[in-house]
Amino acid sequence: MPATYGFLSTYPPTQCGLATFNAALASHLTGGAPGSGVVRLLSEDAAGGGLEVDRTAPRVAHTWHTGTEGGWQAAANVLNRYDVVIVQHEYGIYPGEDGDEVLPLLRALKVPTIVVLHTVLSNPTPMQRSVLERILARVAAVVTMTDTARQRLTAGYRVDPRKVTVIPHGAGSHSSAPREEHDVPHLLTWGLLGPGKGIEWALRALAGLRDLDPLPRYTVAGRTHPKVLDHFGDVYRDSLKALADDLGVADQVDWQDVYLDEAALSRLIRSADVVVLPYDSTEQVTSGVLIEAVGAGVPVIATEFPHAVELLADGPGLLVPHQDPEAMAAGIRHLLQAPDVANHLTGIAGGPTLRWPAVAARYQSLAAHLLADRAPVATSVPA
Repeated sequence: MPATYGFLSTYPPTQCGLATFNAALASHLTGGAPGSGVVRLLSEDAAGGGLEVDRTAPRVAHTWHTGTEGGWQAAANVLNRYDVVIVQHEYGIYPGEDGDEVLPLLRALKVPTIVVLHTVLSNPTPMQRSVLERILARVAAVVTMTDTARQRLTAGYRVDPRKVTVIPHGAGSHSSAPREEHDVPHLLTWGLLGPGKGIEWALRALAGLRDLDPLPRYTVAGRTHPKVLDHFGDVYRDSLKALADDLGVADQVDWQDVYLDEAALSRLIRSADVVVLPYDSTEQVTSGVLIEAVGAGVPVIATEFPHAVELLADGPGLLVPHQDPEAMAAGIRHLLQAPDVANHLTGIAGGPTLRWPAVAARYQSLAAHLLADRAPVATSVPA
């Protein structure tokens, strides 16, 4: 009988990368079979900010309202109904100091538990380190999505390295979306918008490509991050539009203030000639946008954040220094003017190993191993 899985995560229709990741993993790991379910984390901000339009999303077995004191208890009771629990970890999604209210939940679980780490900080605060190390000690298995994250974790935190497995972030195939033919080069960045995305550097790079004919167009797709919007409004987006005006590239930029569904995202990715990831972060060990672009076979220009360095150094894209629009412009120019280079880069993309079915199979194998280790050993009884 197939194993059943309980998932603990944010979940659609919440609009964030973690929710999208967990929904895809749950879908491919369970294949629609009955018996598995999601315990959804729902903050007061999400519940009241227009991000939740459906209280009965598919697979949701229970909602942990994170503003409710002691809400972890009911969540743990539901998760204990399943054979294996998969917990998504990001500091900001759990209540308590640095998300420490996930700890009593983990202590209450009686089934094998896998934690998936979406962030591994190289310089955590003492509390962040303490919370993560206590999580690592409690669970049966730890998944990082890059080898960079694994190395950072085993070198910088107290963890049994035998617990740690690298399973890449899954990617959709996007093959069902037609490849759009167009005469104007199309540059693309997508994802939730906020300071640190580095869009200002991409705009400056765009201004450095004024001699190209035709001029490239640049799509920036994605809503402002809800936490940024709640605290600062759309100041960052407005500042970017003002910068585009100052640089004389406003007519080349298409601002799409939307959260794209899977079909619309596939069409947009397939329309791009180059995906631009100008992120400021030097900490980012996992990028779903990067994986989706590589999986779709679109060349990538990215700053040297850890996941990009690992995936693109010998693969489907080019790396440029942080906050260097001249280098970014030179890389974009190189790809647009040398299609043989772009074709080579897309030809060595991760391919099937990055697709969700292959990634889900890795989780299934890990879960089976944990269940086998937990199974009682049969012994012979003397006559």
